[in-house]
Amino acid sequence: MDLGIKGKRAIVLGASRGLGMAIAQSLAAEGVRVYAAARSRDKIATWAADMDNVHPLQLDLGKIEEVDQVVEALLKEGGVDIIVNNGGGPPPGTAQTAERAAWITHFEAMAANLFHMNTRLLPRMKERGWGRIISITSSGVEQPIPNLALSNGIRSAVVGWSKSLANEVAADGITVNVVMPGRIHTQRVDELDAAAAKRTETDVTEVAAKSRAAIPAGRYGKPEEFADVVTFLASERAGYVTGSKIRIDGGSIKSV
Repeated sequence: MDLGIKGKRAIVLGASRGLGMAIAQSLAAEGVRVYAAARSRDKIATWAADMDNVHPLQLDLGKIEEVDQVVEALLKEGGVDIIVNNGGGPPPGTAQTAERAAWITHFEAMAANLFHMNTRLLPRMKERGWGRIISITSSGVEQPIPNLALSNGIRSAVVGWSKSLANEVAADGITVNVVMPGRIHTQRVDELDAAAAKRTETDVTEVAAKSRAAIPAGRYGKPEEFADVVTFLASERAGYVTGSKIRIDGGSIKSV
């Protein structure tokens, strides 16, 4: 199937590893010119060494000056057609123990600066009458994940922003969607399993096995399975899909 995005330009955030890396690779395989951004530009340069259409960028979403520098560089290139908002996750913790400073710090990096970047890049999409904005959140926005209060709360704000924006720009040929990963086997998931094992004084293999057993599919997802859905949403073929939340979780969320 021709997805109709060869030659398009995309920025993928959080692309040094995990889901961001997989999405950047999937888009690049479709002929998209990918600007892959992360705090560790060197890590991107390593995995993208043999890919001519992947261009590493240094970006810490917690630093507004770096956000604006990246935006300026992209606008000089004519802007982008596809934005994949994929930020790192905050540390584990409960709602009753999360301090005000933590909420402010992580909201700025995971939401406020993200919204700012998209707002600045949006006009070029509107000029062309075509665009795709895809935000990676978490299954926690539908079914809060225990001990991930910061993530549950802040990512829910991203969902509200996405739905609002989708309604505003649909007539401009721009789609805005949210994709919610369940347990996709990335380094981040391994870190969460390790944190749970430490908290419960349990062996990490036991924690992972219990987690897999709770998933109807009986396993963690593969990064490429997740990335290919995102790539479809970024495609010409998905032009009538907007304002949607799409779960990729092996059936973990029990609601319909």
